[in-house]
This record gives sequence, structure tokens and C-alpha cells, in this order.
Amino acid sequence: MLTARGIFQQIHRNDEAFRLFCSIAMNGESQGGWENGRISALVTDRRLAPKIARHGADEDKHGRIFKGLMRNRGLDPVEVPPETDYTMLLERRRIGLTHARLARDEQLTDHDVTVYLVHSRVTEQRASEQMRLLKRIFHDDPQVGRAVRMISDDEDRHLAYCHEELLRLAAEGSRAHIDQLLRKTALAEIEVYRDVSLAVMAHMGRVLGWSTARSAVLAAGIRAVYLAERLGGWRRMTSLRQPELRNALGGPAAQEPALSPTI
Repeated sequence: MLTARGIFQQIHRNDEAFRLFCSIAMNGESQGGWENGRISALVTDRRLAPKIARHGADEDKHGRIFKGLMRNRGLDPVEVPPETDYTMLLERRRIGLTHARLARDEQLTDHDVTVYLVHSRVTEQRASEQMRLLKRIFHDDPQVGRAVRMISDDEDRHLAYCHEELLRLAAEGSRAHIDQLLRKTALAEIEVYRDVSLAVMAHMGRVLGWSTARSAVLAAGIRAVYLAERLGGWRRMTSLRQPELRNALGGPAAQEPALSPTI
């Protein structure tokens, strides 16, 4: 079926496709964990540091969850094709703080912190939307459903945190600068998301034996989503509003679910 539900259920039923999907997700979450861990160590704002550390702990947890989903099916992670590496492709477009910058033991500037929060605001919007989709698709699956519900709740908290912190900076007089960075970041992200989606579906098509016609239709759908985002959909990633959940990352990270082995 050429629906998101049909595609993801087909991926879930096939070990090789599921392993590739989880490996790509695990890689992105693990990178996010490292990045946030480094940022929390380098930021000078002691009020903000524990929230960033909590963000990083959540991302590390998500990586372990995806690894656990593979382990329960007797699968090992595979190397992530570079054309599907969302995080590094964004970095190549000079979006966010680079790994080279974070590897240096130099305190972050106020501008660096703004860049970090803007990058997180945009990418967490995407993550929140994706996990809500997976939550709807796998809501009745005892393992995947439980895992994606926890990750989805975390991503919603991360997004709320970004809104709150960017609004705080905007109130201090940085709104125009933040809006400029948000627009630049969102426009770059929708292009990277399109390219990564095309690459992932191409790999899945080879693994699952999709016909040329089916692959072409899916690719056309991905490009249509990009066009809609380019024509204005990107603006949902740049708005700032006070979240219903305040101080979303003010406490300890929730413990990851125990994923019982598949029988």
C-alpha cells in the first residue's frame, strides 16, 4: 500500500529493512546525545546547562531504545549510508554547531547558544511530527508502540523547551536575529529532509524489492511534500509560542522502557 502506514508496516515485517531503519534512527539519536552533552559542558549559563544535559540524556536513551528493538529480533546495527545521515548533512550546510566546534574545549558564546536553540527548534519540530506519525501507526504493537510513545513524549518536551528558551532570548532583544536564523535553518532543513527521505526510500526499495513504478511514485510524493513545505509549510518550524508545558526539561530523564524479547 502506498500509504505511510503500509510502508512502515512493510518495513517492520522485514528484518533487513527494520534493521536499516532502526540503525539510521539510532545513529541520529546517538549523535544528538553527544552534541547536547558537549554543549551542556561548554555553555556558561548554569541555569541552562542541566536542561541541555537532560536533552542529551533523552537522545542517548532513544538511541538505546532503537538498539533494543533490533536486539530483541536478533539483529545487529548496520553502517548508516552517508546519504541518509540527517545530522551530518545539516552540518555540511552550516546548520547548527559543528562537531569540530564542539570538540574544542572553548566556552560557547551567546550567539552559539542561539544557533543551538534555533537548530533544535527546527529539528525537534520534525522529530515530534515523525514520532506522532509512528505512534499512530504502531499504537497497538506491544514493543514498537511502547517505544515510540516514550520517544514521542520526549520529543514534545524537547520542542516545548526550545520554544520557551527562544522566547526568553527574544524578550531580551534578540527576536530579529532569532527569526533570521529560524528562517535560514528551516529552509535548509526541508531540503535535507527531502534528500534523506529519498535516499532512505531508495535503500528500502532495494531491500524490499519494490518495483520501479512504486519507487517512482514514492519519490514523487516526497518531492511533493518538499514543494508544499517550500511554498510555506516551513513556517510552522519558525513560529514561537509559549508552550502549555513549562520547564519541560527541568527534571530527570524518564527511564527507558524494558523491551521484552520477541518470542
